Amino acid sequence: MSAPETVDRVLLTAAVVIIVVAGALLLIRIWRGPSMLDRAISLDVCAALIIAGLGAKSAFARDTFYFPIMLVLAFLGFTGSVGIARFIAVRDRPLSRPVPPPAPGSEEGRR
Repeated sequence: MSAPETVDRVLLTAAVVIIVVAGALLLIRIWRGPSMLDRAISLDVCAALIIAGLGAKSAFARDTFYFPIMLVLAFLGFTGSVGIARFIAVRDRPLSRPVPPPAPGSEEGRR
């Protein structure tokens, strides 16, 4: 094995270790997330980590087989995040209250 191949293997191994550690921290965030928004962001990051793992596997095997799968996962992650964000935005919208009519002697009542 040549020196560039050795460096390549070491860097790919380091990338996989970082992805695994990030996945473990992500599971802790999903488990303990204090709000639903934290969990939604964690699921989006989970999709990104899966894509990164597939990218590392493709680089390790020097195969492009996983590229379309990575593209589909990126699309699903994006649409899922947008859907959850819209759900949270509708759920957290403040209630609209009727505006009381202005008092007869006030500046707004004269207009």
